[in-house]
Amino acid sequence: MTGPSADRRLWELNEEECRELLGTAVIGRLAFTEGALPAVQPVHFSLLGNHVVIPTRPGSKVAAATANTVVAFEADDFDPQTKTGWSVTTVGPSRLLTDPGEIDALEALGLRPWAPTPHRCYITVRTSIWHGRRLATPLLHELVDEAS
Repeated sequence: MTGPSADRRLWELNEEECRELLGTAVIGRLAFTEGALPAVQPVHFSLLGNHVVIPTRPGSKVAAATANTVVAFEADDFDPQTKTGWSVTTVGPSRLLTDPGEIDALEALGLRPWAPTPHRCYITVRTSIWHGRRLATPLLHELVDEAS
């Protein structure tokens, strides 16, 4: 095989690698069910322990659709020049946080919702299942492994 894709390979990532990469992303996508159909929404987020924390507003489509359901969360990065990148998905139960004490604690982290709103609530997704893949050159993959 020759050409630009000949020097790239696909690696499966373990949970630790998935967590590391997810921690570098700024925007992710929350996948949930809305009206019995799949929906995906871009969101700001933070990874805190075993939870993805997503700021939103009370009454939003995301807040309503994800309260106490199983959802998927995905983030990725791609370099169009080298045609390399990664993708991480985690699946788990979600919970809508509306308790003022919990919200105050999360407000201190500086998370902001995708769309500005004066009132906030948070969605947490307990990370239960992890899937991740990296498309990279063997040399890049080895460098990443050595740095870990």
